[in-house]
Amino acid sequence: MKELLKKYENKTPEIIFNWKDSETEAEGWVVINSLRGGAAGGGTRMRLGLDVNEVLSLAKTMEIKFTVSGPAIGGAKSGINFDPKDPRKKGVLERWYKVVSPLLKSYYGTGGDLNVDEIHEVIPITEESGVWHPQEGVFNGHFKPTEADKINRIGQLRQGVIKVIENPKYSPDVLRKYTVADMITGFGVAEAVKHFYKIYDGSVQGKRAVIQGFGNVGAAAAYYLAQMGAKVVGIIDIAGGLINEQGFTFEEIKALFLAKKGNTLESDHLIPFEEINDKIWSINAEIFAPCAASRLITEQQINQLIKNGLEVISCGANVPFADKEIFFGPIMEHTDNQVSLIPDFISNCGMARVFAYFMERRVQMTDDAIFNDTSNKIKEAIENVYSKNQHKTGMSATAFEIALSQLI
Repeated sequence: MKELLKKYENKTPEIIFNWKDSETEAEGWVVINSLRGGAAGGGTRMRLGLDVNEVLSLAKTMEIKFTVSGPAIGGAKSGINFDPKDPRKKGVLERWYKVVSPLLKSYYGTGGDLNVDEIHEVIPITEESGVWHPQEGVFNGHFKPTEADKINRIGQLRQGVIKVIENPKYSPDVLRKYTVADMITGFGVAEAVKHFYKIYDGSVQGKRAVIQGFGNVGAAAAYYLAQMGAKVVGIIDIAGGLINEQGFTFEEIKALFLAKKGNTLESDHLIPFEEINDKIWSINAEIFAPCAASRLITEQQINQLIKNGLEVISCGANVPFADKEIFFGPIMEHTDNQVSLIPDFISNCGMARVFAYFMERRVQMTDDAIFNDTSNKIKEAIENVYSKNQHKTGMSATAFEIALSQLI
């Protein structure tokens, strides 16, 4: 596996597109690792301090993710080094998408990512630039559909991603009109835990969970884990956190989900960040869902969790460990050798899978069909890992080997 990984990491990306904004200090990159299958896909993120290496590592991560979620295309990513809280953000995104629109019409598909919203920013702004849909390039480059077929499938994508969830089984509040895009990634993170326990002979019922990050992914993961009977005992977010060693009830987690402001945890009982960061890693918990930013988790934090009963990690964040390597650095390898580590390209593939699902011909547009499809893809990926490795350790190494054998 390590030889395959080294070969994959060292392969030069096929395209690196660099842009410098004429009106602000913003700088952006599209990195296309390969045009496997004639196209590449990956979302657009924005943060201050982002650089081309971060975009490159995420593009390579996307390519691995597509081996699970489909379609069989190359990995790509867009990244903009700019403060997302700056009031000039909309103008930056408008100029960015105008410049990259030829790629988006030909062979590159994008979506939302960190600090860039799929529904309120990516879709409307790319439309203004003459792109039918942010995934149009994947249709043209990979599927090569007839005009009529393209219109039908883009129609499915348009409706499906922004579809308001009507089934209360999948929505914390149907009246608030949460969409598939709001909930699907966190749903996948929770489903990965459920499938892990079923496949490796166990149950998620009554297991204690720690959640890192309470944005779209972390809040949804906490909601679905609590719904399936896990006990969320700790939440750590950038604003602070909460601990309840007996476990928050499902209703309490639901209330926290509905109370969050944007991507931030809100509570009258919030423990300050420094204090929660000192305490939370020592809580007794079997499940850990890192759903905050990339490259945050230290070996010391992992060791503390292991010491207190950790069994499984389901990654909501891409590359959550504080390793400098693109993939499988020493902290990740150490973790994979100690506990069951479900890698990000399986556990957080929900949005990529939704795109792939709606690109197929005439699919069902019900909540059950959409969410079950993502759940089944994750289940299938974990079953594939289990078929090669029945041990509860080494899951990520095995998963990488399966994925890389398709790419190299």
